[in-house]
Amino acid sequence: MNLISDAEKQAESLKKEKILEAKEENHKLKVALDSEIKDRRLEISKSERRLIQKEESLDKKIENLEKKEENVAARVKKLDEKEASLDDQIEIQNKELERISGYTKEEAKQILLNNLEKDIRQEAAVMIKTLELEAKDKAEVNAREIIVGAIQRYAADQVAESTVSVVPLPNDDMKGRIIGREGRNIRAIETLTGVDLIIDDTPEAVVLSGFDPVKREIARMSLQRLIVDGRIHPSRIEEMVNKAEKDVWNIIKEAGEQATFDVGVHNLHPELVKLLGRLKYRTSYGQNVLIHSIEVAELAGLMATELGLDPTLAKRAGLLHDIGKAIDHDKEGTHVDLGVEVLEKYKESKAVIDTMKSHHGDYEPANLEAILIAAADALSAARPGARRETLETYIKRLQKLEEIANTTKGVERSFAIQAGREIRIIANPVEMNDADIVFLAREISKKIESELQYPGQIKVNVVRETKAVDYAK
Repeated sequence: MNLISDAEKQAESLKKEKILEAKEENHKLKVALDSEIKDRRLEISKSERRLIQKEESLDKKIENLEKKEENVAARVKKLDEKEASLDDQIEIQNKELERISGYTKEEAKQILLNNLEKDIRQEAAVMIKTLELEAKDKAEVNAREIIVGAIQRYAADQVAESTVSVVPLPNDDMKGRIIGREGRNIRAIETLTGVDLIIDDTPEAVVLSGFDPVKREIARMSLQRLIVDGRIHPSRIEEMVNKAEKDVWNIIKEAGEQATFDVGVHNLHPELVKLLGRLKYRTSYGQNVLIHSIEVAELAGLMATELGLDPTLAKRAGLLHDIGKAIDHDKEGTHVDLGVEVLEKYKESKAVIDTMKSHHGDYEPANLEAILIAAADALSAARPGARRETLETYIKRLQKLEEIANTTKGVERSFAIQAGREIRIIANPVEMNDADIVFLAREISKKIESELQYPGQIKVNVVRETKAVDYAK
């Protein structure tokens, strides 16, 4: 019983201790919570005070802005009133100026514009001349480097051909055998080949004359083989001509294939390759057109590479730019139009056609490669020894050059010099001033470009000079 009683007392004591501990813990928590609530209330109170201060500050700023807006509106009103007053005063002053000067506003404006135009024209002429000199210096350096580099990297031999071929004979007795009894052999040769045989006093030689170089080559090969064979009669002549014709067409095909291989142009239609080969026997002012086409392709390709353009397009268009000359004796039309027609017929790409067709200025250049084709064409044709020009054509070109200059207003005299590469113009010093001669040179240059066909370029040199002479007595 004592144990039970002691246990109950201990349990009651522990219970009281735990209750006290719980109360203390609860009190501590309550104190901490009260402290935290107090701190939060202080923070909220501070935030409210800050918000109130900001609100008061914003109210003051809004009030100031409203006052400033009122001030601005008042100033705008005053400015409008001043502007209206100034407009009235300007109108009064303009009327007074018109009365004093005796000119209306429009008349005075026109006089001022005319004076300004004269000053601006003078300044523009000086500026144009300065800019032209700068542009020419830079352009000439760059162009010279590109063109000279292309020419040095590509050089080809050039053989001038004519409309006659000379066939050497072993002896003069062979002339009689070529003529045959009552001329039957020479008639057979001329009929089958379409070429004229000229047998004159030239020792040990016969001349073949004809404008078609392919037919002339067939006749030359046939005659040479007949001379070697020794049997010259109509049936043998026909046999040799047929054989020579086949051989020439094989040579033409091989020449076309070799040209495409040399330039590096591939996948051409077989008929275009044959037409290229025909250019081997075609000349322009004595220049072989096939060699010229290869030159143009190589030069254009080199320049395109230097300028970062498409060298493949430039080469292809350069090689085909004169393809129309292979058929221009068979059809009507310029070789450019015939070339476009034949390229379209054989499904050549539009880019190549557009690039090649502007090399003589008949069409506007479609791209930068087209300009290179025209430049390469001029380079190949204009270099010394490439082409021949008849005396009559040369004189007519010089006369036309002087005529273009002499018919221009302000020109007193003109002289074509340096084989037509330069025209020296004496300007009328009374009609033209120093500024006007800049525009005169430009005007004559444009006329020459539009009215005259010429290789290379022509320098237009305008000279104006006034002299005052007196004598002391």
